[in-house]
Amino acid sequence: MEIITTVKQLNNFLENVRQNGQNIGFVPTMGALHQGHLSLIKKAKTNKNFVVCSIFVNPTQFNNKTDLAKYPRTLDIDARLLETVKCDVLFAPSINEVYPKNLNTSLDINFNGLDTTMEGEFRPGHFEGMAQVVKRLLDIVKPDNLYMGQKDFQQFTIVAHMIKKLKIKTKLVVCKILRETNGLAMSSRNERLTKDQRNKASLIYKTLKSAFGKRNKLSPKEIEAKAMATLAEPDFKPEYFRIVDGTTLKPVRDFSKHKYVVACVACWVGDVRLIDNKIFKNEI
Repeated sequence: MEIITTVKQLNNFLENVRQNGQNIGFVPTMGALHQGHLSLIKKAKTNKNFVVCSIFVNPTQFNNKTDLAKYPRTLDIDARLLETVKCDVLFAPSINEVYPKNLNTSLDINFNGLDTTMEGEFRPGHFEGMAQVVKRLLDIVKPDNLYMGQKDFQQFTIVAHMIKKLKIKTKLVVCKILRETNGLAMSSRNERLTKDQRNKASLIYKTLKSAFGKRNKLSPKEIEAKAMATLAEPDFKPEYFRIVDGTTLKPVRDFSKHKYVVACVACWVGDVRLIDNKIFKNEI
């Protein structure tokens, strides 16, 4: 595996890959890799891509400076993990490489409200920073395929909108959520949970499954209320449990009027904020 830290070096390297007729698959990450990330690499390899994984802790998508400071940085460990799944290139740029002073990387895109609901309500500015860095990384890597995980449902929905709006010639491939044995969605943030919290955090996925089972009996609003009540356990602080249209992210009030429905949840467990989701309906 090649470890590359500059845009110029990466561009030169990938030019040779393209000349050899290989498709480039790209997996953007902020490091602290786990099996969920590695599953994206594996999927890209299965699809016969030359795989580039980036590790860049993006400061523009953290609305909380404490959260940015606490974010784990484990580049050496991450590199060894990437080698186990035969990743071809690890791109680990500095802030100056991603955001050079002479380049305007800001975006002027109307996300049609995709960025202001759910996560957008509780993490103002997050999606603006996320879209900015993904666009910048796509400009650098110029991949044929972009691999993202379903866990960050709102994130990949916004990226899909951006790709379509800006007519970027990259295909977005969304991969299923990987879960721990107790159902907790794999996340870098899980490492900050105590053992007891990690066990108890399975309540989030149990609540999603319970909600799914009620979809033919209760209205979306009733299901949301019951889920929020279920998550109001000691050491838990649910921020939202929303049943939304999977394309527009607008609230669903009648299941029969939507072809694509997903339940999204954000909940604090101690001082760690976790998100998860479950697709209720997909007839698209």
